[in-house]
Amino acid sequence: MASAKKSGSGVLEKAVNRRRSSKHKEGPIVMDTKAVFTALYDVCEENAAFFSGTTKGQAGDAAQRLVDAMTTIQEHARSLEPVIAGFAAVYHHFDFDPHIPANGYRSLVKVVRCCLLHIIHKGRYITSNRRSIFFRASHNAAEMEAYCSALCQLRALLYLAQRLLHDNSHGNLFFQEESGLSQTFLREYASMHKGCFYGRCVGFQFTPAIRPCLQSLAISLVAFGDNYKKHQSGIGVAASSFLTSGKYAIDPELRGQEYERITQNLDVHFWKTFWNITETEVLSSLVSMTATQVKVNRALSVPPVPFDLPLVVDPTHTVTVSPPAAHIGPGPVQMRLISYELREGQDSEKLLALCRSEGGQISLSLGLKTKRSPPSPWLVLHFHGGGFVAQTSKSHEPYLRSWSQDLNAPVLSVDYSLAPEAPFPRALEECFYAYCWAIKNHNLLGWTGERVCLAGDSAGGNLCVTVSMRAAAHGVRMPDGIVAAYPATLLTVYASPSRLLTLMDPLLPLSVLSRCLSAYAGTDPQVEKQVEKVSTLSMVRRDTALLLRDFKQGASNWIHSLLDRGSADSVRKSVSEASLTSPHADPPVSGKASECSLEKGSLRSQTCQDLGTHTNSGASDVQNNASQTANHISTTTANHSSILDITLTPESKPEDVSFFLCKEVDPSVTESFSSVAIPPPAGEEDSETPWEFPEGFEPLRSEQLAEMNVQSSPVVRNPYMSPLLAPDSMLKGLPPIHIVACHLDPMLDDSVMFAKRLRNVGQPVTLCVVDDLPHGFLSLSQLSRETREAANVCMERIRDVFTMKDPPPEMRKHRKLERTNQKPAATKRDHTQLSQVTLQEEEEEGLFVGGGASVVDEEGLSGFYPPTNSEAEKIPS
Repeated sequence: MASAKKSGSGVLEKAVNRRRSSKHKEGPIVMDTKAVFTALYDVCEENAAFFSGTTKGQAGDAAQRLVDAMTTIQEHARSLEPVIAGFAAVYHHFDFDPHIPANGYRSLVKVVRCCLLHIIHKGRYITSNRRSIFFRASHNAAEMEAYCSALCQLRALLYLAQRLLHDNSHGNLFFQEESGLSQTFLREYASMHKGCFYGRCVGFQFTPAIRPCLQSLAISLVAFGDNYKKHQSGIGVAASSFLTSGKYAIDPELRGQEYERITQNLDVHFWKTFWNITETEVLSSLVSMTATQVKVNRALSVPPVPFDLPLVVDPTHTVTVSPPAAHIGPGPVQMRLISYELREGQDSEKLLALCRSEGGQISLSLGLKTKRSPPSPWLVLHFHGGGFVAQTSKSHEPYLRSWSQDLNAPVLSVDYSLAPEAPFPRALEECFYAYCWAIKNHNLLGWTGERVCLAGDSAGGNLCVTVSMRAAAHGVRMPDGIVAAYPATLLTVYASPSRLLTLMDPLLPLSVLSRCLSAYAGTDPQVEKQVEKVSTLSMVRRDTALLLRDFKQGASNWIHSLLDRGSADSVRKSVSEASLTSPHADPPVSGKASECSLEKGSLRSQTCQDLGTHTNSGASDVQNNASQTANHISTTTANHSSILDITLTPESKPEDVSFFLCKEVDPSVTESFSSVAIPPPAGEEDSETPWEFPEGFEPLRSEQLAEMNVQSSPVVRNPYMSPLLAPDSMLKGLPPIHIVACHLDPMLDDSVMFAKRLRNVGQPVTLCVVDDLPHGFLSLSQLSRETREAANVCMERIRDVFTMKDPPPEMRKHRKLERTNQKPAATKRDHTQLSQVTLQEEEEEGLFVGGGASVVDEEGLSGFYPPTNSEAEKIPS
């Protein structure tokens, strides 16, 4: 046994060392996955043989648990090994580009291998320390059992991925139907056990620097659930949660159980409250002290006043931009202006009249002696993420301040209205209005009006694209570029391999994601809650009393948790039953407008009216219509299209969405797919409870089913909500788009497929995929070196937009009049461990940016290493 272990260990170490020593060599290096499985079998067999002889007392019970866990791990591994090898042979067909080894299938394989490597590491630790008197057999048995459970659930996800591979068209990552396989995944998600991914194994797939943060986040969330609705103020809930979090910090199993229950059952209002903790004055002030100090940080409130902008096709004619009015009527648009330097116009009386008080110190340098820098030629217009339901610009201030300093440009971040109180299209309206207002009033922002870049993460990335589509539809100036970090481009429940990761992702569980998207689509029923109006003083008094009570309870919990772990049944329910009530099902969408919708019809803005006006006519017809519009309009409003209700918006036909077209496939490729893909189980259509997995295997099931009442609505397929489904005619003419995605993000396939769509219609696009970081890494930019480097990549993409050579005049024309395939200039390669490539044909244009070694493991998931000095001399400047 010892010799077998040593042999397997040597094979694995050679594979890893080969990868490490090749950082400065050119060409991809393949890491042998077979060595990983060999090492796993060896370490499990040796430990199982050792502990099988231990049969005394508690040590015997723990030893038997270790033997059972090791044996089960080997069984799962033997079933997974051929599946992993099969995916490794075919998943490159789903990459956007040979230089970008990234898609959901690769991500699933990488997560499985991360789990295997953790098991090997833990097994070797047990081998080295099992004879020590300090060896905790029970603790190590719990560790191995947790990873055994995780491996079992990952095996189930790979089976579902094999189904996707069978049912999808070649090269398409999405199963473009909400029934069938998509419903299968929803059904399996609702019943599969997920607590193992939130306890001991939380964040195991991410870089080690992020895992403590994710563990703290999990503890904070379940403790927050303990105190939810006890306090009116967020800081009161946060403080009480801190005092009562002891039992979750020392009991990973209880933490995972509570995390799963909370993510499966609580409504979107809970998540709004939890995510907005960082918006409180105390916490935001603490963050501000560690962030870059800026001269200007002002919250603005722009009144809803219509104004005119010139048409791009003919500047002598104008178009009137109407203020946002959907759902809640006309109202001011909230923004935040951040500038590292005080620039001309930023202290003008007109701008100061728009400032709103936030109750804290005003961060603006005033005075006659204050030096005012000249206006910047650049402006970053930022749309924050938060699932369309939470957060504001205040949560994203740390990296926005850094961007303002590094780019030497002002940043204008839009605090758009949030769902479910203001569903689609309110956020789109406000962001478009803010974009047009910034162009109109550039002199107030310390900006010359030359170049503007739209930047956003997650939901904000979606808004960047849709705002540009609206600008094109209105005929106003287009932004000079878009930088979208891990954008959500498809808001339907279509299944994809990367979305299978929502089963285990601690930041994007599918149940939470579906609630956010339903709220934005307006299909999540709102429960009007009467909030007691209390004075600030009475709120402080009540929170103080509750804090004192919770302090006693928290101290008791800590002591009892340390002395007696207790059973999960003895722990009181963390959230009141009222907060766990499932949302009522929405009525089916009918073709007739309801009385309520007719009453609110007067509040529908031009977005609601314009969303269905895109047609699939030929380029010549579009050009003729746009030319006629420009000829007979001198001053017009945006109300030049037919009035259609948002639910009646025509959907894109398959022939208008290029990636839905199935091209001819090489028979050899089809044969390789068939060796991995598995068809649906026989008789699935006739069975009420279809068997989704091979005979003899069943994933772990949860004791409590998740509430997954996902309501289907035509609005989620609207191009202004899901730009991935936009027809080619709406994507042509968009500005250069730079996408920064994450390998382990459940939304990865959104980025890959959207980049494919843009490339297929000849649009300039770049794709950069970062390794080992979670969705939302921009908000974690201060926590680790890896997240800071990834945030700097986004910043460099913005710089590329600003420093790009002036495009020809045709590129700035209205998309209906001019469609061009112009490509952006080559970008400077970032010296970070990132897989990236410009997705244009730079070799043909002589814009090749070379150098460096691409070190790729067998799944193609490793990073790019910067070139050596000798290689750098060969890189053209």
